[in-house]
Amino acid sequence: MGAQAPEGGAMQLEGRVAVVTGAAQGIGRAVAEAYAAEGAKVAVVDVKEEGAAETVERIEKAGGTARAVVCDVSRRDQVDRAAADVKAAFGPIEVLVSNAGITRPAMLHKMTDQQWEEVIHTHLYGSFYWLQAVVADMIAANWGRIILTSSSTAQNGSIGQINYSAAKAGMLGMTRTAARELGRYNILVNAVAPAAATEMTVTVRTDPRFKDGVLRLPLRRHAEPEEIAPTYVYLASEASSYTTGQVLACDGGGLMTR
Repeated sequence: MGAQAPEGGAMQLEGRVAVVTGAAQGIGRAVAEAYAAEGAKVAVVDVKEEGAAETVERIEKAGGTARAVVCDVSRRDQVDRAAADVKAAFGPIEVLVSNAGITRPAMLHKMTDQQWEEVIHTHLYGSFYWLQAVVADMIAANWGRIILTSSSTAQNGSIGQINYSAAKAGMLGMTRTAARELGRYNILVNAVAPAAATEMTVTVRTDPRFKDGVLRLPLRRHAEPEEIAPTYVYLASEASSYTTGQVLACDGGGLMTR
């Protein structure tokens, strides 16, 4: 079941139009469900059609409103088409969560150009394309929330993930620059840096070689996607009205242990 709004409480995102990329599973799915539970109309964007449809089904069964939109975020033409589809169905996009991501692990001396480019294009180009696709309507409305999913690896690095770490670090620079440019239009731009919590990071969460890492966390366990989603709700809501250009680490205290 998806996250539910507090009983008797006002919905924090009532009527907002939100796009969540990479929402077929993991953190993206948890965020999409949490947004819908808070009253948003959610575009579930993913390259995986079946997974996106499943997320929509879960949201609708819980009483929310959602639409599946198939899109490869590394392709500008597909992003522009997806954004137009969402606007036609729900209205101008007010909240963007750029969460779609992939991993192509390899040690740096063995990494191929293809492995490097696929990760960079999905994370950096994909975020840039979606920013450009939504920002004009946000400027016109003098209101917007943009949230990029970075990673603890952006600050700490990760062996065998130089492409992923570089992409996620680049997203922090993108976040802060966009926050500076768009603040005058009441558009808030922030990033979330979660630790391992999804299928994409299953190796880190299950391989015995990484056991010492999780034991060093103050919470001594990995996260569940549903524990990460409330941070995205906060950043999309009026509660975050004076928060921009920030990176919120949802990492079980991991940043303190480095």
